Amino acid sequence: MKRQPVQVIAEIGCNHKGDLDLAKELIRVAAEECGADVAKFQKRCNRELLTRLEYTTPHPVPQNAYGPTYGAHREFLEFDVDQHRELIETCKAHGIAYSTSVWDLTSAREMAALGPMMLKIPSATNQHFDLQDYLCRHFEGEIHVSTGMSTGREIADLVAFYEDRGRAKDLVIYSCTSGYPVAFGDVCLFEIRNLMERYGTRVKSIGFSGHHLGIGTDVAALAVGRMMEAEGWGRFSHIERHFTLDRSWKGTDHAASLEPDGLRQLCRDIREVDQTLAMKPEEILPVEQVQRDKLKWLRARHAKAS
Repeated sequence: MKRQPVQVIAEIGCNHKGDLDLAKELIRVAAEECGADVAKFQKRCNRELLTRLEYTTPHPVPQNAYGPTYGAHREFLEFDVDQHRELIETCKAHGIAYSTSVWDLTSAREMAALGPMMLKIPSATNQHFDLQDYLCRHFEGEIHVSTGMSTGREIADLVAFYEDRGRAKDLVIYSCTSGYPVAFGDVCLFEIRNLMERYGTRVKSIGFSGHHLGIGTDVAALAVGRMMEAEGWGRFSHIERHFTLDRSWKGTDHAASLEPDGLRQLCRDIREVDQTLAMKPEEILPVEQVQRDKLKWLRARHAKAS
């Protein structure tokens, strides 16, 4: 059976700086200039997600703040349901899939009602089972979940939760280290192997969500995932990276994001390298036969020539 292409997700998140027109431009660039498969955002109901103290306390990094308190900062960056509906239409216009992370139950209800092909649960809320139960019961698309800052027991409980509800085959779980940015020594790509050995045949697929610098690590993640897939440990399906137009912009995620040139190269390299990750279908490939006929020293040929 022909394997399915690995999809590249451009995690726009909140890198739009609260500007809907900029969000639409990020979609256009990700789709048309870079060749990404999915443009992903974030949705929060901040009054539900944050405690009163968290909402009213100043942002811990003032130079990244878009408001006098953390709550005001988060509200400034938040798009409402109608704006997300516009983003879905913009994605359709540019031939790229739309997705968003949902951080709380209210956001899950609002975004599920829009009917995207996939919704994401961030690492921070992958133990929020009321939220995920709602999606299991009311959302028919794929449910993607990151496993950063999670124990092995928590991940096992997460997968069992979806199995108990008959939704494990709609579940995509991501190897992820939560940090912005993540040092290379903390990426731990062999966690892809662990997830695939333990859960790859129980869920729809395994992905990789990276917060590191550069793109070489993503190609290595592809190789690890495809090797495990070749050995029968399920499917490796997605690579997710944060995306911005300018890494120097104000905001928490820009420093760990790819700019357009980086995302373009990533999409190119993932597709080209993916073609190389295969066993030889025959001992001598057709491209080799031409060279073999011209150049190969063979005992029988040498004897005949003599």
